[in-house]
Amino acid sequence: MEKYLRQNFDLESKRPSSEALRRWRSAVSMVKNPRRRFRLVADLAKRDEAERKLRKLQEKVRIAIYVNKAALQFFGGIVDNTPGTESHYKLSKEVRDAGFGIEPDKLASIVGSHDTKGLEHHGGAQGLARELSVSLDHGVDSSDISVRQNIYGLNRYVEKPSRSFWMFVWEALQDFTLVILIICAAISIGVGIATEGWPKGMYDGLGIILCIFLVVIVTAVSDYNQSLQFKDLDKEKKNIIVQVTRDGYRQKVSIYDLVVGDVVHLSIGDQVPADGVFISGYSLSIDESSLSGESEPVDVHQEWPFLLSGTKVQDGSGKMLVTSVGMRTEWGKLMVTLSEGGEDETPLQVKLNGVATIIGKIGLVVAVLTFLVLTSRFLVEKSIHNKITDWSASDALKLLNYFAISVTILVVAVPEGLPLAVTLSLAFAMKKLMSDKALVRHLSACETMGSASCICTDKTGTLTTNHMVVNKIWICEKSVEINSRDNKDALKTLISERVFYFLLQSIFQNTSSEIVKGKDSKKNIVGTPTETALIEFGLLLGGDINTFREDYKIVRVEPFNSIKKKMSVLVALPDGGGFRAFCKGASEIILETCDKIVKADGETTQLSKEQKKGITDVINGFACEALRTLCLAFKDIEGASNVDSIPDNGYTLIAVVGIKDPVRPGVKEAVETCLAAGITVRMVTGDNINTAKAIAKECGILTEDGLAIEGTDFRNKSPQEMKELIPKLQVMARSLPLDKHNLVTQLRNVFKEVVSVTGDGTNDAPALHEADIGLAMGIAGTEVAKENADVIIMDDNFTTIVNVARWGRSVYINIQKFVQFQLTVNVVALMLNFICACILGSAPLTTVQMLWVNLIMDTLGALALATEPPHDALMRRPPIGRNVNFITRIMWRNIICQSIYQIFVLLILKFDGKRLLKLTGSDANSILNTFIFNSFVFCQVFNEINSRDMEKTNVFRGIFDSWVFLIVMVSTVAFQIIIVEFLGTFADTVPLSWELWLASILIGATSLIVAVITKSIPVGTSKHNAQHHDGYEPLPTGPELA
Repeated sequence: MEKYLRQNFDLESKRPSSEALRRWRSAVSMVKNPRRRFRLVADLAKRDEAERKLRKLQEKVRIAIYVNKAALQFFGGIVDNTPGTESHYKLSKEVRDAGFGIEPDKLASIVGSHDTKGLEHHGGAQGLARELSVSLDHGVDSSDISVRQNIYGLNRYVEKPSRSFWMFVWEALQDFTLVILIICAAISIGVGIATEGWPKGMYDGLGIILCIFLVVIVTAVSDYNQSLQFKDLDKEKKNIIVQVTRDGYRQKVSIYDLVVGDVVHLSIGDQVPADGVFISGYSLSIDESSLSGESEPVDVHQEWPFLLSGTKVQDGSGKMLVTSVGMRTEWGKLMVTLSEGGEDETPLQVKLNGVATIIGKIGLVVAVLTFLVLTSRFLVEKSIHNKITDWSASDALKLLNYFAISVTILVVAVPEGLPLAVTLSLAFAMKKLMSDKALVRHLSACETMGSASCICTDKTGTLTTNHMVVNKIWICEKSVEINSRDNKDALKTLISERVFYFLLQSIFQNTSSEIVKGKDSKKNIVGTPTETALIEFGLLLGGDINTFREDYKIVRVEPFNSIKKKMSVLVALPDGGGFRAFCKGASEIILETCDKIVKADGETTQLSKEQKKGITDVINGFACEALRTLCLAFKDIEGASNVDSIPDNGYTLIAVVGIKDPVRPGVKEAVETCLAAGITVRMVTGDNINTAKAIAKECGILTEDGLAIEGTDFRNKSPQEMKELIPKLQVMARSLPLDKHNLVTQLRNVFKEVVSVTGDGTNDAPALHEADIGLAMGIAGTEVAKENADVIIMDDNFTTIVNVARWGRSVYINIQKFVQFQLTVNVVALMLNFICACILGSAPLTTVQMLWVNLIMDTLGALALATEPPHDALMRRPPIGRNVNFITRIMWRNIICQSIYQIFVLLILKFDGKRLLKLTGSDANSILNTFIFNSFVFCQVFNEINSRDMEKTNVFRGIFDSWVFLIVMVSTVAFQIIIVEFLGTFADTVPLSWELWLASILIGATSLIVAVITKSIPVGTSKHNAQHHDGYEPLPTGPELA
């Protein structure tokens, strides 16, 4: 079986090839209800169509950009002679009454077609703001939002309407075996009434119809609830938080609430949330490849101010005025198309489609053989009694009953619920993870996380709190600890006013942070935690950011990124006194650019090698105290009227700053949990190696025999050297995004590890994309990082990552439990019916009874077992290896032993039940058949409890934590009582005495004892599983580990 599954139903968890997707689709057969089975499977035809439309749109956008750029360069822009470009064009009544001066379509066409002349005609961004009745400083008034949405539209694209509950009922009725049974039931009612009269003749057929109705309703309710969960998660996945100025202050709003006229703030890694025009900013570079297909970034400035929805900020920062939202943007139109293809199916879904196909084929053979055996016996009996030519309606009814039994065997045999159980389990896990601050963007990530054997984690914000404060400063060769306002006075006494001025200017001018007015009129600092810590320090020293920004005009900005590890600005000195460059960033990098140092009196002096060594010792001393270190430096540029770039060297060192970022509570325990679960934790950070080592030791990541290395050393290693050092590697400091990508690639390809990696920056996107599970940070993460991730950690907490791993393991194990349970029912039902048909000429269970059993093992079984919450023991096992056998030897052992017990007991009851139970009288057969049906159902109920743990004997552990399981169990037993005691007319049952009820329960409960004995039987490990763990044997501890 495993060989067949690997050949036809093997799928990569990320970016599976089109060939693999088509291969498994062509291999699937014996599907009872294709509409339901493949509802959550990607539509490859629609996906291909979406790609064609995307290419067509990219070509259209590309041509528009090239034409307008060429026109701008050679003719000063395209002159648009279309109606509406004249100075006074007619406004619609709605627009005029709302107080606006431009039509929505006209506004959209200016940016959409990159109409520079049209924008100039309307007075640029300022002119459009006037026509939109908005102040670029104050932003939109909240009271105007509904008016703007009515005139200019909502920032949403058209989505397919949600399917109603009745659509799911109709879908459940598409099961061809149920359709056949409905036809058989209708014929049975007709023939029954004709032969047995009203109402007795209709009971058999009506019982089948009622049972089918129950199956359809339960199935539809389950599917409908799943669809609602996925809809909520899908909406959350697409929700982006945008920084805007509204009502005069900076605030965060959902992308869905954005309106035309909003002033949006953009920074590196952001997605442009709507079409708009550039207001102001520095070095703003936009990646338009998603729309135009061009890989070269576009520089946005006053001469080329157009920003398109869906594009990404690659560098710089800026403000934009929103001009078009939703379906008036090219991105909105594109998203309608791209959303139709659906999401790739997960490896488990595909594998279980393969399992369902194999079992379905076996079931079809058994069903056909059963029908042939029953029919042959019937014909032989008629021949023996010389009645082969004598046919009556009751004979036809008997043959119809044989056919219905065979079809019902097929209903039970084809485990339609197997692939759908994966979806159910994933939906449940994703909903729970959402409440635990983890947003799963791709279904397959939930599965794959259960196999994760390595986590490459960032330090800042993930292992630490990301709440930073300046703790120490080294300036003018003196170190000062900053822990209260008193220390600022001590600092002032150590240095001159000139040095103090340089320090404040370097803090307030070389920053991407802003001090903005909040809703309560309080001043808030908006920016990264590091920038915020420096600004807070500057304010503590009594500085005023506005004074510096008024006196010194910023000419050029080079924002911080994880490759350069520094930020630089160039400011013009007053009265034409030249320029001053400021630089800050990673201590070692900035120190290398410095050849001078500022003295206590404010004068500069050459920086000697001995001084550099001493400063390096200071940096290392700060780092060993687990402080993040930054250097601040400046350079005066005299006699230049214009400077094209910010210099890279010749700086004067001002200070070394040590910033404290404490370790998050619970991280050390979370790391210990990972290690106990066989998951290696590696820290990959851009920080100083001594800072990284100090934090790693505090978290329990760096051990005595572990290796800490810098990114420069790592990238210079040969493949053979990497192969030797990676198993010992626990910390990589001063790493570039490329180093993280290389580490992930090595771990996956050379060591065959299942790697999860965290990232927050735009440059982390390749590593997030390459890893088996990319984990983006929800707070510190950019939109580019989130888009390339599989899971978004909403609280940026390492403990949440461990929780995702726990749920990933739970999903995998839960599906295995359900498969074990369902295969046991399949084996027993098939064997029992076939043996009885061959020997007795009749099936032990009627059509209605088997439909009820099918409901127990399919939809209800999936609900009970696939939604079990994770328990702590899951994190005391090794990770589930790549390509292990899904149906393990342990599962086969349990299936075979339980099946043997159930078949043996039920056959004894069928053949010798009357004598054993001392049944006499005319209703002895009816009582026996009801007792067998009751015992069979209770065997499944107790076997469902057995399946809660495939190895441990205590299957009741944590049962009260799983409320879904308890509800399903109680509902099953309650409905079984109703069927037996009250619905005998339709279900061919008779009421049982309390002794027989007790006997049925005891027969079912004996399966618990059988399970205890079964689990004591040792199971060998296959050669394949010896290399790739299947996740069952516990990790060695204590003496075993030695």
